[in-house]
Amino acid sequence: MKRLKFSRLLSNKDFVYALTLLVFIGFISFSYYELSKAEVTYAQDDETTTVRTHAKTVEDVLNELAINVGEHDDLSHSLDDLVTSDMEIEHTIANQLIVSIDGEEEAYYTTTDTVEAFLEEQNIELTENDQVSVALDTKVDENLEIGIEKAFQVTINDAGEEHQVWTTGGSVEELLNEHNIKLNELDKVEPKTTASLSDNSDIHITRVEKITDVIEEEQDVPVVKRNDDSLDKGKEEVVSSGEPGLIEKHYEVVLENGEEVSRELVKEEVKKESKEKIVAIGTKENQPQPTKANTSASASNTSSSSEKVSRSGETKSEGKTLYMKATAYNWDCPSCDGRGLTATGYNLKANPNGVVAVDPSVIPLGTKVWVEGYGYAIARDTGGNVKGNKIDLHMPTRQKAASYGVKTVQVKIIK
Repeated sequence: MKRLKFSRLLSNKDFVYALTLLVFIGFISFSYYELSKAEVTYAQDDETTTVRTHAKTVEDVLNELAINVGEHDDLSHSLDDLVTSDMEIEHTIANQLIVSIDGEEEAYYTTTDTVEAFLEEQNIELTENDQVSVALDTKVDENLEIGIEKAFQVTINDAGEEHQVWTTGGSVEELLNEHNIKLNELDKVEPKTTASLSDNSDIHITRVEKITDVIEEEQDVPVVKRNDDSLDKGKEEVVSSGEPGLIEKHYEVVLENGEEVSRELVKEEVKKESKEKIVAIGTKENQPQPTKANTSASASNTSSSSEKVSRSGETKSEGKTLYMKATAYNWDCPSCDGRGLTATGYNLKANPNGVVAVDPSVIPLGTKVWVEGYGYAIARDTGGNVKGNKIDLHMPTRQKAASYGVKTVQVKIIK
């Protein structure tokens, strides 16, 4: 029955016409709908996708493609831009970087390609002396770590000569090695070589050296006066003019930056012995001829004078007087053993005064003497250079011994 009705409708020209028209309109509408779609190209990195869409905005297109745009991503269009045919949407996803500047870390996001471009984008300026942990042409990847050490200036004062250098840190020793600045064993450095460098650091180097300074000093000519009964009283006559001696003194001198800061006498040597200047002192008296009137008085005076001479002779018989060449020493001399004991075992450290060294063949050990300019002393010591008519006087300090020199003195033997 239904087939019969449908056949009748097909045989109806008006119905066929209407149906054909409806199909045609539908085709036209569908074709128009498809043709009215915009062709949009979406590009991300090196991949592209082309779509035909009726989306109105860029955001609608991205939603159709299920693409999320991050906060730091780079998009070629605004999300609310209207879609046009043949639109090309470029999407660059931002990468996160960790940047450490002088130990302080901070996270950054960027869509740049290289480290150099990233630094320019963030206005992070570098000098030629700064150090970067990666090459500037390194490609930017997610979670790339960049370490930057900023350089600062340090002033090096080397023995008064200043020059400035750049560094990114480290120790004083490392900086000096970097610039081939060598230190000698005695040199001083402030701050210490192990100290860490910081901005505006100043390094002071004091160059220290020890040298030996040898000085020759001329010694005074010792003067010896001797009574001469062949000369009239009050007259003097030079018997021998003498010659000055020569002593060589060795000093250890400490120099800092070329200037002397200390000097110590370490050794002295007698290069030439001085020769005495001998002066004869006249003692001869011209006595008037006695008259007959005072002959008896003269005889009486002669008797009294004989007593005085006798007493004078007794005084001289108590000991003899010698003229000896005198030097000085101290137990703490560079060549001494440091114990302070004499040849007789006497302790010079505890008892530094009134001790002389002698040649026992001239003055026996234990003899009490009186030395001109020194006073009373006892012969308790000997010496390698004390031979013959020589005497060595012990002084309480090295300085006094060094300044004594060589003299000719009168020495009296006390019994």
